[in-house]
Amino acid sequence: MLETASALKRTPFYPRHVAFGAKMVPFAGHEMPIQYEGIMAEHRTVRTGVGVFDVSHMGEIRLTGSGAIALANRLVTNETGQQLPTGKVVYTPMCLESGGIIDDLLVYVLGDDRLLVVNAANFDKDLAWIQEHAHADVTVHDENADTAQLAVQGPKSEDVVARLYGDRVRSLAFYEGFEFGTGDDWTLVSRTGYTGEDGFEIYVRAPRALALWDRVFEAGQPEGIKPIGLGARDTLRLEMGYCLYGNDIDETTNPLEAGLGWTVRWDKSEFIGAEALRRFKELGVSRRLQGLILDGDKIARAGAEVDKDKASIGKVTSGSMGISIGRPVAMAYLAREVSAPGQTVDVITRGHAVPAQVTARPMYQHGSVRSPKPRRP
Repeated sequence: MLETASALKRTPFYPRHVAFGAKMVPFAGHEMPIQYEGIMAEHRTVRTGVGVFDVSHMGEIRLTGSGAIALANRLVTNETGQQLPTGKVVYTPMCLESGGIIDDLLVYVLGDDRLLVVNAANFDKDLAWIQEHAHADVTVHDENADTAQLAVQGPKSEDVVARLYGDRVRSLAFYEGFEFGTGDDWTLVSRTGYTGEDGFEIYVRAPRALALWDRVFEAGQPEGIKPIGLGARDTLRLEMGYCLYGNDIDETTNPLEAGLGWTVRWDKSEFIGAEALRRFKELGVSRRLQGLILDGDKIARAGAEVDKDKASIGKVTSGSMGISIGRPVAMAYLAREVSAPGQTVDVITRGHAVPAQVTARPMYQHGSVRSPKPRRP
C-alpha cells in the first residue's frame, strides 16, 4: 500500500528540514529528508567532515523491572546480560525460533534497565513480540513518540559533541554511552552510528528536539556542519557492508549467512533461535551475504541476478554508487561454493552482464570507525 501524505508521521525536527530546504519523501511511515544539497555532496561531507541525520523515526522500547535483564538477553543473540557495565551498547539481531531475523537493533545497558532501539518499519511488530515474551517481572515501555534522535557523524564529530557534553565524550569508546537527567530533561549520548565514520547518536525527549538541533549546529559551525539526508545514509552504510533490514536481512535470513555470526554468543544462556542457529552452524549455510564491486558505471539494484559461468548463483539485496570508491557497489547472497572474495561474477543489470568482483565487507576501507564490527541499522 502506498503511503499517503496524510498518513505519514513527522519527526520533531520537521520544521528544521523545511527551513534547510530538504526534499521530503515517505520512509517507514514518516515524512523524512532524503537529501538537502545532494546525495554525493552529503556523502562526502560525512566522510571528510561532519554531518547531522534526523533518525527520530527509529523506535525506542525500554525494559524495566527485576526481569528486564533476563528478558533482553533471551530475546537477542548477542550478550546483554548483567555482567556488562552501564553505558555499554550492543548491536544484535533478534530472532525467531527458526533463526530468521525479526530485526537488528541496539541494546543500551542502563543500570538494571535495557533500552532497545529498533528499526522504524518494524516497531509495531517488535513491540508486540517483546510484550508477548515479557513476564510479570518486566514492564515494557513504549518511548517511541516521546523520543527524538540525532546522529552526528564524521571524523570531526567528536569536537562538535564534546562542545555540548564535555570531555566525557572524548573518553567514550566505540559502542559506549552515558545518560543523564530525568523526565523532559533526559539525555542519552552514545558513540554509535551507521556510516563507517566516527560519530555519535544523541537522544532527548521530543519537547527539547529543536533546541538540540540548534545547539548541535551552533557547536558545529567551526567544522562546517551540515544536515544530511537518508539518501547519503544509505550510500554510506552500503560502502561499509552494513545490513539494511528488509533488503539484506529479514525473517527468511539468519545471522550466520548474513555475516553476523559474530553477534551470536553460543556460550550464553538460552536465547530464542539458539537451537536453529546451532544446527546452521553444524551443517553450514548454503549461501553468504558478500560485497560486490562492479565494473563500469551501471548500478545494481535489489533483485538483480548474479551469475557465474552463465548460471545463477544469487541475487543482489542492495546496490548503489560507491561514492568513496568511485565504482558501483552492492551486496548479494551468493551460493557458498562461489562466494569467496576475489572471484569474478556477472551482475545482470538492465539486461547487461556487468562483471563484478566478490569482496569481503566492508567494501570501503578508509573510515575512522573504531571497531571492525560496527552497525546498522
